[in-house]
Amino acid sequence: MIKAIALDDEPLALEILQSLCGEIDYIDLQKTFTKSDEAFKYLKKYPVDLLFLDVNMPSISGLDFYKKLPHKIMVIFTTAYSEYAVEGFTLSATDYLLKPISFSRFQQAAEKAYLQFKTQNQNLEQQYLFIRADYSLIKILFSDILYIEGLDDYLKIHIQNQKTVVARMTLKAILQKLPETEFVRVHRSFIIPISKIEKIRNKIIHIAQAEIPVSTSFETAFFDLLNKKDNSKMK
Repeated sequence: MIKAIALDDEPLALEILQSLCGEIDYIDLQKTFTKSDEAFKYLKKYPVDLLFLDVNMPSISGLDFYKKLPHKIMVIFTTAYSEYAVEGFTLSATDYLLKPISFSRFQQAAEKAYLQFKTQNQNLEQQYLFIRADYSLIKILFSDILYIEGLDDYLKIHIQNQKTVVARMTLKAILQKLPETEFVRVHRSFIIPISKIEKIRNKIIHIAQAEIPVSTSFETAFFDLLNKKDNSKMK
């Protein structure tokens, strides 16, 4: 299921998008926004897979809004002006829909997004990052990471069936290199992969032999992400 939101300063345009998404069983349009600042705050807290984005808005253009996004996301631009299409595609847009949007054209754009989404998920097990440690560059598969522990300016990356890697890096820096829908910060000192959680009890996450606390400042975002993942699996 593709998690999506839409941003357009015209409420009627958002109603049309809601109706179109309702006809596509693999797109979950979770929220719509008429104000760019509210949409931006939401995206910082709740990463999604796809953004339907109007180009012509009074406070900021959709193109500039997309350039400001804190993480990579698929985007389908919508506008009544075809001259923006070229710039939209230079930003690696998934597609560009010209208003008024027909269902057949919307379906075509949705299928592009679905193929892109499937490719990204199929490649997840093959994704990795290189970490500089012990005077070497060490390749670490995302799928092997149990959890990441922050110690001031250092990290301890706990890896399944491998030696723990210690690197000079901050949690904030490494979080930007990880898939945002799979890894989440749960404490000022811990990042965990959702897939490795064995159980959660009394705000303590159990992964392998470790017990990782969920702090108050990260609690809401963490449990919201878990709920969204559960809901998407049920659809």
